[in-house]
Amino acid sequence: MESLSTIIVEQAERVGLIKLNRPEAYNALSRTLIKELLQALKSFESDPSIGVIVLTGGDKKGFCAGADIKEQSELSFVNAYNQDYLKDLNDGFFAVHKPIIGVVNGIALGGGCELAMMCDILYASETAKFGQPEITLGTIPGAGGTQRLIRAVGKSKAMHMILTGETISAKEAEAAGLVAKVLPADQVLVVAMETATKIASFSAPVLAMAKEAVNEAEELGLKNGLHFESRLYHATFGLEDHAEGFQAFLAKPKRVAQWTHK
Repeated sequence: MESLSTIIVEQAERVGLIKLNRPEAYNALSRTLIKELLQALKSFESDPSIGVIVLTGGDKKGFCAGADIKEQSELSFVNAYNQDYLKDLNDGFFAVHKPIIGVVNGIALGGGCELAMMCDILYASETAKFGQPEITLGTIPGAGGTQRLIRAVGKSKAMHMILTGETISAKEAEAAGLVAKVLPADQVLVVAMETATKIASFSAPVLAMAKEAVNEAEELGLKNGLHFESRLYHATFGLEDHAEGFQAFLAKPKRVAQWTHK
């Protein structure tokens, strides 16, 4: 991967780690940062040695403060509309089949909250704060805030956050279902990496199928969702990893499955 100026990319066993790295701007989503983030996601997605991706702010002050206001202030309606501003960010995350764990330390506001919600699992530090303050700037969320937040916390809480611009704490986010776990700031990334390592130890194609089935639950009604799940479930029966998993379980004594990711 070419030299990166706004993110740091690392690998630990089968886990790819991406750290946003614009501390002077609280990791605001500049064009360069978005480009480099999407480049890193694409690289990890195509790398068979990576099973799970972890995304964090890399700074206790903040995960991401949102869009780069200076850059955004220079956009006219025509410019934003013609270039589908921020659509590439949504598209880039949609294209990743591997699980993505977001680790929020500090603030996740506006586009930062939306970026966090693009992840499949969210861990937060006890000092984390989430919010969609776009209303205070004379605009609305534009990278999925009005669509994902309601699915995560329900209509009333989402409306309150979006219409008032007020933030919620990590504990409130956990209680509302936005966050999976809240941990001390010095432990949250460590625990997230442990979870990522555990998830990455399973069959890659089965992980992708499970992620797809859960994501489709938000798009399909129950009947169609159950049908979709059944088709993916049946499809796993054709995998080498399915046969290996059953053989390992039935072995005397039971042994650890050796996944080939096929």
